[in-house]
Formats: sequence, C-alpha cells, structure tokens
Amino acid sequence: MCGIVAGVTQRNIVPMLLDGLKRLEYRGYDSCGVAVLQQGAPRRVRTLARVRALETDVTAEALDGSTGVAHTRWATHGVPAIDNAHPIFSRDEIAVVHNGIIENYEELRESLREQGYVFNSQTDTEVIAHLIHSHYCGDLLAAVHNTTRVLRGAYAIAVICRDEPRRVIGARQGSPLVVGLGDDSAFLASDTFALANCARRFIYLEDGDIADIVHGEVRIIDPDGHEVARDIRAVAKHEDDAELGAYRHYMQKEIFEQPLAVARTAGHVHSLDTEPFGNAAPEMLTGIERVLMLGCGTSHYAALTARGWFERLAGVTAHAEISSEFRYRDHVKERGTLVVPISQSGETADTLAALRYAQSMGEALTLTICNVAASAMVRQSRWAFITQAGPEIGVASTKAFTTQLAALFLLALTIGRRRGRISDDEAVVYLRQLAGLPDALRSVLAREPQIMAWAEELHGKENALFLGRGLHFPIALEGALKLKEISYIHAEGYPAGELKHGPLALVTDAMPVMVTAPNDVLLDKLKSNVQEVCARGGQLYVIADADTQFTSSPGMRVIQMPAYYGPLSPVLHVIAFQLLAYHVACLRGTDVDKPRNLAKSVTVE
Repeated sequence: MCGIVAGVTQRNIVPMLLDGLKRLEYRGYDSCGVAVLQQGAPRRVRTLARVRALETDVTAEALDGSTGVAHTRWATHGVPAIDNAHPIFSRDEIAVVHNGIIENYEELRESLREQGYVFNSQTDTEVIAHLIHSHYCGDLLAAVHNTTRVLRGAYAIAVICRDEPRRVIGARQGSPLVVGLGDDSAFLASDTFALANCARRFIYLEDGDIADIVHGEVRIIDPDGHEVARDIRAVAKHEDDAELGAYRHYMQKEIFEQPLAVARTAGHVHSLDTEPFGNAAPEMLTGIERVLMLGCGTSHYAALTARGWFERLAGVTAHAEISSEFRYRDHVKERGTLVVPISQSGETADTLAALRYAQSMGEALTLTICNVAASAMVRQSRWAFITQAGPEIGVASTKAFTTQLAALFLLALTIGRRRGRISDDEAVVYLRQLAGLPDALRSVLAREPQIMAWAEELHGKENALFLGRGLHFPIALEGALKLKEISYIHAEGYPAGELKHGPLALVTDAMPVMVTAPNDVLLDKLKSNVQEVCARGGQLYVIADADTQFTSSPGMRVIQMPAYYGPLSPVLHVIAFQLLAYHVACLRGTDVDKPRNLAKSVTVE
C-alpha cells in the first residue's frame, strides 16, 4: 500500500499522475514512483523522497507518455528502498503498482524462480509482475485474469504493458480501487479524491472485478471472465475543503473545521419527527436489544465512548470490539443485535472483514457509520449513516472522530426513543444540546493560546500518561493516541481508577499526567486519583470543566473548560487534547500531517 493512480489519456499523462499522487500524500508513504510507456518501452522514476522531489526528477528525466501508472508506497514486504519502490517491472515489459498483501507470495516466488525469473526486490508485488509476464500471450486482460486466479490475499493493482501502449488493466480484491471517467480519458485510483482534477464520474469496483481500459473506453469483467455492468456515479468536488488555506497543516485546519463538520452531521435533525437513520427506523430500531460496534484505532475509541450512551440513553447492552481481534474469536449470535461498523474511509480492511464475519455468523442488522458514501463498508451494510466531515487529509483523525461521536449519539438517542427509554421532553433537551455543540466546540478552540503554553512545557518530554473516568476514559485513550501518533512521545491512556494497579509506579516529577475532568458524578473519585499523582510528585495538566474547583498550583496546571455539557462532554474535551498533540508535534518538528510509519487508510490486515 498506499496509493494508486493510473490511466490512459489523449495527452501527456504525467502531470495528472503527479497531481493524483500529491492528493494521496495524506495516506502516508515512504517512497513513490511513476512509470509511462514512452518510445516503445516502460520508463520509470522512483524516489524515497516526497512527491515534490519525484516531480523534479520526472522533469529532469523528460518522462512523457499518454499511458502510465504511479504509486505512493508504505512499506510492508521489504524496507523503504529504491528497488522496493513501485512501479515494479518484469523484464522491462510489464509495469505494476499494487496496494495490499499477497499472502502466498513465497510459494509463488519459488515457482517463478524455477521458471527463470530473477527477483530484484523484496516485495510481494514483484510476484504479481512476473506472473502477469509469464501468462502474457498478446492479451494483457487475459494475463491479469489468469494471475488473479492464483493470488491469495488483498490487492488493488494497475498494470501496463510494453506491447499494448493504450491499455491499462486494474483489479481489486479486498483493497479499494475506482475507475474515473474523463472527457477523453479514463483512470484508476485508490479513491476519488486522487482524481479530483481529472474525473467527475466514477465506477466503484467490487471485489473480484477487473477493469479493462483501452483508448479511454472501460469494460468490467467478473472473476469468471464475464462482462458486468457497474453503476456510474457522479462525485461532487471538494476542492475548498481540501485546500490548506491559511493553516500551517491540514491537521490544524481539520481541528478548526470540527464545529462546522459536527453541525453538518447532526444539523438535519431538527425535531422529534426527523428520522436520522432513514429506512433503518423506526421498525428496525424498536427491536434492538444489543449493539455491537466494530472499529480500529480512533474509531474504536468512538465506539468505547458511545458504549456509555447506548447503555444510558437506549437501555441496551453495548459492546465495542477491536475489529482485528473480533474476527478471530467465536462469535455468539444474540437476538436483536445491531452491528455497527465505524470507519472514516469505509475501506478499513480489518473492520470490513469483521463486518463480513459478523454477517457470516447470521447477523443481518448492520448499520455503517462512515464518511464516504460509496465505500465498500457502506455497500456491504444494510443501512448506513454518512457523516459530513468532508475530506480529512491529516493521517491523525480529528473531525472524523467528532462526527462519528455525533452520529453515534444520534443513534443511541433514536434507539432510546423507539424503545420508550427516553421521553419526548428528554429527547428535546438532548437535541438542543446537540444543536448547541458547534458553539461549545468553538469555545474550546478559543483556549488554544493556553494549550500552546502547555505544549511549550511538554515538547521535550518522552513519556506521558492520560487519565479519565467513565465516558472520558476513551477520551484519555484518544488523547494519548494523538500525542504518540504525531509527536512520537510515548503516551498511554488509563482509567484513573486503575492508577494504583500499576501505572502509579511510573509517576515521578518527570512524568506529565494529563487529566480530563468533567463536572460529572465521578468528579470526586477523579479528584482522589489526582491526589495520588500529587503525592508522588507527578506533574498534572488538567482539562477541567467550570465549577470543578480545580485551581492551578505548583505541580498542577489547569485549563478551565466551559460548563459541563452532559453526555456530550467528551466531544469538547477531546478537542483540547487534539490541539495539545498538534502544538507539541509542531515544536518537535515532526511531519504532522504524514507521521512516520502510518497510513491514513489501512487497507491491509
């Protein structure tokens, strides 16, 4: 993995390929490259630097052609090295770019070696290139089709061939790939955003599909070789959302976009008569007895937060499962279970696999919460709620997280009303709180100068603890994740009540301890935990609601938040931790939007 752009045009495709790679940089990568068919042979340029350096190298090499493939790679098989960078060639005749992991590459590699193929990289991708070459008999489509029959694992590939200069073949299995249609051209890409300047109409390939692009014309075949029709969908431009503008980084921009993103996500729910989940309500939601949420990383922390909302507002049992673990356990089906996969991209490999596993076990009620309406997860689910976060470019999720929380709160509220757990009067109060959330978020963002002062103290540290209780324990986890993701400071989140069960041994005057302190029923318990840190000389940084009576003192810094915001309080507190991580990372000089070793859309297991 991580990003693919390819296509056939009537002019020089190189600028389009480079523009697509720039748009895919948000996914994270450690090498990149471009190959085109030029003067009867594939030519390529690869680099371990950023796309802007690739652009300079491409100009110096005078790369020019109307058919080409390009890639940003995040290393899986093989270290970041020029030989491992894509595009990968086979005997200077076939060029391949590939996202995913081929699980049986070792046995395939041995077989190909016996046929005389020499391997110049450590990648599993080179197996694909040589296999296609070995099957090629004048028809690239047939060669790719025969190759996919023996591949085991996940892949999205784009292939060009020396002997067919106006043709590109794409194939997908478990990794996203779309076809983009231009006026006189056609493209392949990992997502529609990569082709924002080239195409407005798209075909979303299904698992097993192979796309054959010849002279800008497209046909799709299924795994059995039969031509199939796929819907063509128009996608609106999001250029304004994707422009950096006056902000220093996309992450900073996206943090400040959260009031608007939350307003868009929940803004259409104006009254008790509104059904935010469309055809999933009311009949289906009335009978729900259990909610099973599936997610990875930040999306899992959204599920952990929402677990409390489902229990309190809806009166149903709720479980938050890590997708990569859930699919390898024996699942016990229970009556009235709603399965809720949560993902920013809707292509997260582990969550998509967990959803399919749940369905294979007989779970038919599925509702995806996702930011991408045409994603695989949305198409796999019976129902979907599309958040309105807009493009999220920074690898570390911010507005995707808060809009997921808004969606999950709405779902808990809707189920609670349908089950008679929440009265109409109570629902009105909650809806008013949700409607006022964007203004409350803006008030937290106004505390940025105070948070920047904390960052000045913290950026030289190498470890940190984050503490929270109840609904705010997952916010401590998310705060620690954000800090470690972009500043590379080792940080861990804990339930504050667990301090004495191990983490307290780490507390010294060199250990910063971050605390999220809402004015809720657990406040007195939390204050006792804070005193445990004080007694060991720990340095406390407390995000405290108004009227909690936390005051700054030696060893304790306090930022006063707005008044307690009820069950939606976690959404406010996480904004402060996002800002803190961002400013610490800036002071440490890290690549905030593209942190090392991480990818935005994790499409392999």
